[in-house]
Amino acid sequence: MRSLGSSDAEAVLRFFESRPVDAVLARVAVEDMGLSGHRGIGLFDAANELTGFAWDWGNVIPLGFDAAGLDLLAEELLGKWRSATSMVGPSDQVMGLWERVESQWGPAREIRRRQHSMVMGERLKTAPDPLVRQAELSDMPIVFPASVAMYIEEVGQDPTAFGNAYERRAEGLVMRGHTFIRTAPAADGVGERVVFKADVGALAGGVAQIQGVWVPPDLRGRGIATSGIAASVALIREKVASTVSLYVNDFNEPAVAVYRKVGFDAVGEWTTIYI
Repeated sequence: MRSLGSSDAEAVLRFFESRPVDAVLARVAVEDMGLSGHRGIGLFDAANELTGFAWDWGNVIPLGFDAAGLDLLAEELLGKWRSATSMVGPSDQVMGLWERVESQWGPAREIRRRQHSMVMGERLKTAPDPLVRQAELSDMPIVFPASVAMYIEEVGQDPTAFGNAYERRAEGLVMRGHTFIRTAPAADGVGERVVFKADVGALAGGVAQIQGVWVPPDLRGRGIATSGIAASVALIREKVASTVSLYVNDFNEPAVAVYRKVGFDAVGEWTTIYI
């Protein structure tokens, strides 16, 4: 096991391509920031093939490690300064690693033990909402409040409390055509509001991972999310990527039901740990 560098890029790419859905978050991180600075950790077999990869910057994303490999990874992580505030990835990897580092990194702020990793099937099972469209920069005054509301509901923290990084990210998604919305007159009759939103929060290797799905609380239970997700999938496949994935907390039964109704199938189990 060793830190990876730019000379390992080809091996890392082969590794990611062997598991494109599980690797999408790690691949985005590598493509955005590169492998310098000890951000990537690799486990190699006797033939010098990369068999395990972990991203370690901001969050830890472990992929492909067996039990012995997780032992080595834990030793590596515990031997240096911790930058990560979360772990995310396949459950066997995340929980296996957490068991090995919890005594020094714990207690966790929150463990979302069981999250369904889902991939859209070949065909939509629900008619798409024709009013869903790609957001434009002129929509930011109504898109950003929806993004903040979603984040607070999902994470329990206000993302604007520590600067404008979250706003820059939301704006970047809109600029890339990765935010999909439906708008309608505001509840008070003044102006428009977002009544459905979904983002392509991660895109790499031909896989688009949907994140940030939100419908205002007063409009839930009316089928807006179901037809909105269907429309988002259709637009993503047309304009962004052929494979559409997401992960969702198992306890969010309404959301799981929506995704299944649209045509998503569970392909694995993920875990997220907030440290």
